Amino acid sequence: MADSASFATRLQQAWLARGPLAIALLPLSWLFGGLVGLRRALYRAGIRRSERIDVPVLVVGNLIAGGAGKTPTTLALLGLLQREGWAPGVVSRGHGRRAQGVLDVGPDTPASEAGDEPLLLRLRGNVPVCVGSDRVAAARALRAHHPQVDIVVCDDGLQHLRLGRDAQVLVFDERGAGNGWLQPAGPLREPMPVGVPPCSVVLYNAARASTALPGHLALRGLAGVVALEDWWRGARPAPNSIDALRGRPLLAVAGLARPQRFFAMLREQGLDIGEHPLPDHHDYTTLPWPPGTADVVLTEKDAVKIRPERAAAGRIWVAALDFGFDAAFERDLLALLPPRPAHRA
Repeated sequence: MADSASFATRLQQAWLARGPLAIALLPLSWLFGGLVGLRRALYRAGIRRSERIDVPVLVVGNLIAGGAGKTPTTLALLGLLQREGWAPGVVSRGHGRRAQGVLDVGPDTPASEAGDEPLLLRLRGNVPVCVGSDRVAAARALRAHHPQVDIVVCDDGLQHLRLGRDAQVLVFDERGAGNGWLQPAGPLREPMPVGVPPCSVVLYNAARASTALPGHLALRGLAGVVALEDWWRGARPAPNSIDALRGRPLLAVAGLARPQRFFAMLREQGLDIGEHPLPDHHDYTTLPWPPGTADVVLTEKDAVKIRPERAAAGRIWVAALDFGFDAAFERDLLALLPPRPAHRA
C-alpha cells in the first residue's frame, strides 16, 4: 500500500517536468496520442456517432489525470442548477466499483458497488445518481428511474465522446497542463486545445490561472469539520468547528490522487497533523491507522467508505470543503444551457 502511494506520488512529480522518467515513457505517450487522435477522427467523420438523450447534458471533466477537483465542482454545479430551478441528476463511471452494468445509486449503496465519488454525490448532492461505464446507458437509466430529472450532469465524462452534450466545464488545478505531454509521460488525457473548445467554460481550482486558456477561478476553502456519525446523518460543519481541533495532535488521512493538497489546507488552519497518505480510491476494508489513535481527520471522499460503527474508540472528523463560483462563471455557464422546460418555470 505504501509502495503504491509512493509510486503514485513519484509519477505525479514526473508529470510536472520533462525529466528522465517522463522521457522514458514518451514512446508510450506517442502510441496513446495516436489512439486518441484516431478515435476523435472517427467521430468527426461520422463513423462513430455521439448519442443525445431527451434532456440537456452538462459534462464536468479535466484534461489532466490525478484529481483536479471534478467532484467538488460537480457538487457546486448541482447546487447552482437547483437554485436556477433545474432538477439535476448525475451519471458517472463509478471508478473502483466492483459491480458491472448500470446501477441506480441509493443512500445505502456501499461505495464498493457505487464508487466513492458517485456515492458522495448522492449523499451530499441529494440528487439521483446512476453509474456505469457506458454513460449513455447510465443517462437513459437515470431518466427512466427518475423522470423528474430535467438535466443530466456527467461527472468525469469529458473523454466519453459517445454521450452528446450541451455544455462542458474543463477543470484545471495549479498544475495546468503539467509538462505538456500525454499519458503516461505526462498528465494529459488528450492534447491541450489552442483555445477554449466550443460550448465550454474553463474553471481553475487554483489561486490563479495555470494555462493560457481564459477561465474563472473557483472559490475554495475549508468549511470546517464534523464528527463522522453526524456527517452520515447529513450534518454540515458548524461555524468555527475547526477551533475544537486546534492544539491537539491529529492524524490526517487521505485516499486521494494528490493528498498533499488536503494536508496543506489543514495546516493553513493551524492544525497539528501527522500525514497518512493512501492510494487514490483506497477501499478502507480495514482502518489504516494504529489502534488507539485518538483523533483522525479525513476527506468526505474517504468518509463514504467508513460507517460510524467502525470508528471504535477513536474520534473521526470529516473535513468539508466550501466550494463555489463567481458570478461571471455562473453567467457564462448558464448561457450555454437551453431554456428550462416550461413545467419547471
